[in-house]
Amino acid sequence: MKKNLIAIIIVVLVLVGGFFFMSMTYNNTALGYKQSVDKSWADVEGAYQRRNDLIGNLVNTVKGAADFEKSTLEGVVNARAKATSMTIDPANMTPEQLEQFQQAQTGVSSALGRLLVTVEKYPDLKTNQNFLKLQDELASTENQILTQRTRFNATVETYNGYVLKVPNKFFLSNYPEKPFFKADAGAEKAPEVKF
Repeated sequence: MKKNLIAIIIVVLVLVGGFFFMSMTYNNTALGYKQSVDKSWADVEGAYQRRNDLIGNLVNTVKGAADFEKSTLEGVVNARAKATSMTIDPANMTPEQLEQFQQAQTGVSSALGRLLVTVEKYPDLKTNQNFLKLQDELASTENQILTQRTRFNATVETYNGYVLKVPNKFFLSNYPEKPFFKADAGAEKAPEVKF
C-alpha cells in the first residue's frame, strides 16, 4: 500500500510539474511574441508621428508661400490634431480601437491630398526647394507607414498563430488575440486621377 501511495504521489508530482513547466514555457514564448507586437505597434506610431511632425512644416511652408484656401489649411491642421490625440495601448488593443485609429489617420491622408491639390494652383510653390524636399519626405514617410503596418500585421500573425493554436490556447488565456490593420473601405478601387 505504501508503494502505491508513493507511486501516486510521484505521478501527481510529475503531472503537476509538467503542467507548470509547459505553462511557463508557453507563457515565456507568448510573452516574447507579445513584446514583438508591442514594439511593432510602437514603430507604426513612430511612423505616423513622423508624418504628423512633417505636416506642420509642410503647412507652414505652403502658408508662407501662398495665400490659399483657409478651409484646406484648417482641414489639415484639424485632421492632424485628431490623429495625434488618439492613442492605443497595445496590451489592450481592440479591433474597434484600431479602426478608430485608422479612421483618424485616413482623415490626415485625405486632408494632405486636398492640400497638395491646392498647391498645384501655385506654380512658384511647386518649384520651391523646401516644399519639394517636404513633399519627398512625406512620400518617404508614407512608404515607412506602409512598411511598419505590414511588419505589424506580420508580428500579429505570428503572435495570434501561437496563442490561438491548440494546446497553447489552454495555457495562454491571458493573451488575447490582437487585431490586424485592414485596408480602408474602398481601397480596392484605383483612385481616379484628373488633371
